[in-house]
Amino acid sequence: MHAVIRTYSGEGAKDLFDVLEQRKRDVESLMRTVKGFVGYSLIRTGDGGISVTICQDKVGADESVQKAKDWIGQNASNIGASAPKVSEGPVILQMKA
Repeated sequence: MHAVIRTYSGEGAKDLFDVLEQRKRDVESLMRTVKGFVGYSLIRTGDGGISVTICQDKVGADESVQKAKDWIGQNASNIGASAPKVSEGPVILQMKA
């Protein structure tokens, strides 16, 4: 499995997460279309937020980054949020409840 973490901070990040929360059903539907989708989380932080996507492989993780970028461009470009810091890599342990 492969994970990608997008960290949104700085100008517009809090407003972006307001939009993501208001449109979370749309975001969920979009992310479920990613090939090899395993899991997705949106986490609000003090200065914006973080998204975590887990896919079966790097191809899916890369696809999720592009879909997130496209969705923000189409639905929240007026906010002017900075591009996220992207971290990614192979998952070495995943636990479920």
